[in-house]
Amino acid sequence: MASAHGLHEAPRRELIPGVTRRAAVLVIGVLLLQLGFVLSYVGAFHAPTPRDVPLAVVAPVGAPAGTAQSAADQLEGLAGDPLDVRVADTEDAARGLLADREVDGVLVLGTGTADTLLVAGAEGGAVSSALTEVLTRVDAAQQRTLSTDDVVPAASGDARGLSAFYLAVGWVVGGYLVASIIGVSAGSRPITRARGVVRLGSLAVYAVVSGVGGALITGPVLGVFDGHLLALSAFGALLVFAVGAFTMALQVWTGLVGIGLAILLFVVLGNPSAGGAYPAPLLPPFWSAIGPWLPPGAGTSAIRGIVYFGGAGAGQAALVLAAYAVVGLVATLLGSGRRGVVDEPEPVAVPA
Repeated sequence: MASAHGLHEAPRRELIPGVTRRAAVLVIGVLLLQLGFVLSYVGAFHAPTPRDVPLAVVAPVGAPAGTAQSAADQLEGLAGDPLDVRVADTEDAARGLLADREVDGVLVLGTGTADTLLVAGAEGGAVSSALTEVLTRVDAAQQRTLSTDDVVPAASGDARGLSAFYLAVGWVVGGYLVASIIGVSAGSRPITRARGVVRLGSLAVYAVVSGVGGALITGPVLGVFDGHLLALSAFGALLVFAVGAFTMALQVWTGLVGIGLAILLFVVLGNPSAGGAYPAPLLPPFWSAIGPWLPPGAGTSAIRGIVYFGGAGAGQAALVLAAYAVVGLVATLLGSGRRGVVDEPEPVAVPA
């Protein structure tokens, strides 16, 4: 029917009345993301099993040469390979490995029948519990006893060391949501490179505010983390900007589909592999391998490193996020102002 201006509406490409092909594709995409979410989370968490948990073994002072190596060889031979064992020359050296996050536990052999396991609860209580369970069974089979000493505990307000994970996830969610909202409200692709620069600049401002806000909430407001306000604020800003810039780039080059790709990368794959509920040594190999290279995992590891381990591991995580930020920034600028249409246009009026 002609409008008052003498125009006709362009025919919609509909599969059935009221359902366009674009709508059908988007619904199918959402379904696949939903099923992927279930597969990823259940696949990662349904059967946590220790695999190659890094452990250092220390012999008591005055023990015969080879005592620690003999114990290490025995532990390496356990069925299922739950442990990745090395020998440390002294207890101080082994504690240094634990503080530097090179091992998740230290087994100090006793002069009698009592051994001591040193753990870092701040790395995640699940790993400490798994190590204690494995080594308790080994000692019991040898008529020995095991006591556990948490030498790097999580803060009293940080139950099982999970606050770092939740803070990282909050920053990641903020990053991809703000980029998605900008893309939906202003178009997936900036029409000029100058507009792309403005979007990235706005994202940078948002990232700084978000980083400071997250550090303040977990620090002075809730008292979860003591100190480290500047370091956490700076890292939070980097995390938010990296995720936001990468999401912008995905939208610039793939349109609305980019939002789904961001959710797939940062939520469906990123969250279960981040080392929150179950750190990497307890996850299946696929999730354990990808975790450090995705923003939620890099973020969780770095926050724990900043707060509890004197910054150990934070540098590598920052490099990973810097790579996301650089790729996102460059790809967004390169795609801004390109000719061509990413998103399917809405029906428009055409002359009668």
